Amino acid sequence: MELLLAKVLIGFVVGTLIGLTGLGGGVLLLPTLIFGLHIPAIIAVGSDALFNFFTKIPATLLHLNKGTVRRKVVVALAFGSVPGSYMGVTLLVHLRTVYGAGVNDFIKSAVGLLLVIIPTLLLFQGRIENHLAGKQPTMRNFAGMTLIGLIGGFLVGITSVGSGSIIMMLLLLFYSFAPKIMVGTDIAHAVLLTGVTSLLHWKAGNVDPHLVVSLLIGSIPGGILGSHLSTRVPVLWLRRILCAVLLMTGARMLWA
Repeated sequence: MELLLAKVLIGFVVGTLIGLTGLGGGVLLLPTLIFGLHIPAIIAVGSDALFNFFTKIPATLLHLNKGTVRRKVVVALAFGSVPGSYMGVTLLVHLRTVYGAGVNDFIKSAVGLLLVIIPTLLLFQGRIENHLAGKQPTMRNFAGMTLIGLIGGFLVGITSVGSGSIIMMLLLLFYSFAPKIMVGTDIAHAVLLTGVTSLLHWKAGNVDPHLVVSLLIGSIPGGILGSHLSTRVPVLWLRRILCAVLLMTGARMLWA
């Protein structure tokens, strides 16, 4: 019973932080599952992917209703991200077959690296956006979007991290849509990517459904609370503090 309450509480805290700061669920939840609840890394990755899938559905429906989703960009990204995710999950299954529980050490190193890279990029996101403002994407660049999807999909397949943050940052570096279009398109693609990834992990036996349900029970009210508080707290500073904590967490996972 205590463990169930702990899972619900973690879901509530993560949901609140997502609502407050807009940071992705993967970078916030995965280290907590691995270090806080001592969930095997490969189970944490699969369960986190399914958790992210469900939590992004409401936002996707909202963006679709507002017309802030570029469907052709979602398709271009998915052409790369779906096979990329398949390759990532297949790699984990292969490593588990060969090295057994040693696959968890590989995942921790990969997640640690991303937890160093992603917060660093997020801290400089504003400067990157200002520097790249005015750059216009064209249909000829859709092949590049597919490559971005391939990279992001592979990383999500092996870590469940990056369905929003990594792909968003790569799109910012090479393309320049209006902010609301960028966010809506990225979230809509993330639903597709995390849906495929979680299905692949489910088939591989890497998902704990009870864990996912417990986290969702807490995250839904947490997300509502976080969104409500986002206009009443210094979100920028909270976001910077979280990025610093994530950087330290990533360093710990790399050099533990």
